[in-house]
Amino acid sequence: MSVPKKRVSKQRKRKRRTHYKAAPVAFQPCPRCGGPRMSHRVCPNCGYYKGRKVLEVAEA
Repeated sequence: MSVPKKRVSKQRKRKRRTHYKAAPVAFQPCPRCGGPRMSHRVCPNCGYYKGRKVLEVAEA
C-alpha cells in the first residue's frame, strides 16, 4: 500500500482541486410575471407556483 512520503502543501492541494466548483444557479423567467426565478420554486416577485398563489408578497 502506497503512503505519501511528504506532506502535500496547501498550494499543491488547491491546484488539484481547482475543478471542484459549484455550478452557477440557473434562473428562468416566471411564466406569470416574467421575473427571474429558480426552477421548481415559488416566484419571489408574484408568489405564484404552477398557476396558483402560494405566497403572499408585500408590495414595495
